[in-house]
Amino acid sequence: SGGQVGDKGIIKTDGGLARVTDTKKSQGVIIHMAHVESGEITKGSAAVLEVDHARRTAIRANHSATHLLHEALREALGDHVAQRGSLNAPDRLRFDFSHNAGMSSAEVGQVEKDVNRFIQQNTPVTTRIMTPDDARAIGAQALFGEKYGDEVRVVSMGEADTGKGPDGQTYSIELCGGTHVARTGDIGMFVLTSESASSSGVRRIEALTGQAALDHLRDRDATLFDVEGLLKAKGTDVSDRVKALMDERKALAK
Repeated sequence: SGGQVGDKGIIKTDGGLARVTDTKKSQGVIIHMAHVESGEITKGSAAVLEVDHARRTAIRANHSATHLLHEALREALGDHVAQRGSLNAPDRLRFDFSHNAGMSSAEVGQVEKDVNRFIQQNTPVTTRIMTPDDARAIGAQALFGEKYGDEVRVVSMGEADTGKGPDGQTYSIELCGGTHVARTGDIGMFVLTSESASSSGVRRIEALTGQAALDHLRDRDATLFDVEGLLKAKGTDVSDRVKALMDERKALAK
């Protein structure tokens, strides 16, 4: 739920083993897509189901980061920002939101900084079941056009003087059926990798968390190191050197 991809894992019985490749919700039932790797799986057999916990942990981190991202965008751009779609996968997150203009580099930097600030708070992530009216009363964000039943699951995280939550000190409160980290610090770190147009009036952000975010930064540093060597320039001098080379090329072309 909440844009989260289905779990993977294994189903073991006395007679065989099946590997689950995806799970999907259909009319309140969780359907397991799987193929038998050994033996056979027979109706009525006792079974043990094991989730791929490493994969689930990475998905949790991206899903919780998406909630922090949503709130950071609302603070940076305005209350008109609303979720228009999301993907929470083990290797990345994608978030579509309503906004009519591209974000400036300063806005992107501020959003990334805010998300990491609440990650570093390392505060507990809480989930509660309540009525939709009670959820709205404490400031919970709901998806536009989504139909909710008599009870909803409310996910809260971060401490800030926002006026939301029972104590008015909760940063992010959203209705959500997905899985989340136990504490915001479990996300590790957050790196925003791109911001672009998705459709008319809708922007798209892609980002990484945890080890994937660290690997991305290492790769970027390695590329910059190579460019510095080619240009014989360091750090902030690289862009000036590239600009000078482009101007020189234009002059030579003329």
